Amino acid sequence: MKDAFGIPQSLLVLGGTSEIGLATARRLIARRTRTVWLAGRPSPGLESAAAGLRELGADVRTVDFDALDPDAHEAALGKVFAEGDIDMVLLAFGVLGDQSHDENEPGAAVRVAQTNYTGAVSSGLVCARALQAQGHGSLVVLSSVAGERARRANFIYGSSKAGLDAFTQGLGDALYGTGVHVMVVRPGFVRSRMTEGLEEAPLATTPEAVATAIETGLRRRSETVWVPGALRLVMSALRHVPRGVFRRLPL
Repeated sequence: MKDAFGIPQSLLVLGGTSEIGLATARRLIARRTRTVWLAGRPSPGLESAAAGLRELGADVRTVDFDALDPDAHEAALGKVFAEGDIDMVLLAFGVLGDQSHDENEPGAAVRVAQTNYTGAVSSGLVCARALQAQGHGSLVVLSSVAGERARRANFIYGSSKAGLDAFTQGLGDALYGTGVHVMVVRPGFVRSRMTEGLEEAPLATTPEAVATAIETGLRRRSETVWVPGALRLVMSALRHVPRGVFRRLPL
């Protein structure tokens, strides 16, 4: 169970090698979290991530999970919940894709959509049902400011995050009053392996800053978290810019 400040004892990270996911796990372990499950495709990277968290004093286990294999989600994640209650699920997987390449290779664009949206819908619903059955817990979903309004530079990725964001908000409404807390997190440009080599956007952030915002959101039982917080005002303004003007902005 969570403590009075909303910090979970047990954590399941979907996307077990995610830099934001691991930064969040480290931060929560330093507070109170003692059991961590890392869900991801079997790899040396997943095992290394688990070993690193064990060094911090947590009981860390791994489970095979592939966002692109929704037919296996119920069985894979069911193993985790069968071992005991999970106080928090962090949905942290996703791919950025390559916009210029993916526009000309529809199959690659579909893979981005299937990973970021379809895989998230499937695993998110499986976890939501399990959390509801146990009567408590938080489902935290990493969305993106890219989903707030489609940009020419990354509309394939942005559209997948827009769908994920809308799904998470609706799921939160569906679970309201059940004891399950749903929180959507909207980071801006995050300095990470995913964005390595890309031109940095204004108000760029780090995995550690996102982890801090997630912890604060848990304590406050927030439904939406922007990272950094100033992006909420920026995106509120950009959302209302006329389309003809918006397409000419250097975004």
